[in-house]
Amino acid sequence: MRILISNDDGYLAPGINALAEALAPIADIVVVAPDSNRSGASNSLSLDRPLSVQRASNGFYFVNGTPTDCVHVALTGMLDYRPDLVVSGINNGPNMGDDTLYSGTVAAATEGYLFGIPSIAFSQGSFGWEHVEDAARHARDIIVRYGATLPSPYLLNVNIPNQPYDALTKVVATRLGRRHQAEPVIRAHDPRGKEIFWIGPPGATRDAGPGTDFHACAQGWTSMTPLQIDLTHKSQLDLLASGLA
Repeated sequence: MRILISNDDGYLAPGINALAEALAPIADIVVVAPDSNRSGASNSLSLDRPLSVQRASNGFYFVNGTPTDCVHVALTGMLDYRPDLVVSGINNGPNMGDDTLYSGTVAAATEGYLFGIPSIAFSQGSFGWEHVEDAARHARDIIVRYGATLPSPYLLNVNIPNQPYDALTKVVATRLGRRHQAEPVIRAHDPRGKEIFWIGPPGATRDAGPGTDFHACAQGWTSMTPLQIDLTHKSQLDLLASGLA
């Protein structure tokens, strides 16, 4: 198996290093990740400037761009083969519910999926990297157990609780939950007195009931959510079509 690994926390992040170490025994891996933290980059491509690719001393490649840039460059210019799987993460903190729309971790996996390659985004349920090596080992188990059982291509969003490996015993299929709107921006001033705005923290959960990714992680379970890309609002399409007839 050949696996392309990326993330949004940057090539130096503990999550991607733990994931690469866990997957190296079961696959030929290549790591292509951002040169710095690009959390919240979503599916953005850098179209206003050229990108550079450099290689670190540990063999990882790093790009001065977004997570999507990394996977796109790897698949369309760097690699002379087609990976069997694209894996993104392990992210520092969760990517659940509406947050998946902003997530660079999910975006890197989405780019692989758009190229017709099975892709998985892995995140930890809490911030701080606690038990990240256990999460990476658990991620490897998920790839080995489920990687070949789903119709290809697939796009999975997986959130792993920050727990010891022996406690990671339950994986549940979930849907995305929902949040309330985000907290207000934080107003401040830069050293020259110019007003600046920091994006506020995410809002509280609105839909976190049984069956959601929020609920699963709250119970200490690993959530696995299959994602799709078609944003078409089917019922409104029919209504619009009838109105335009």
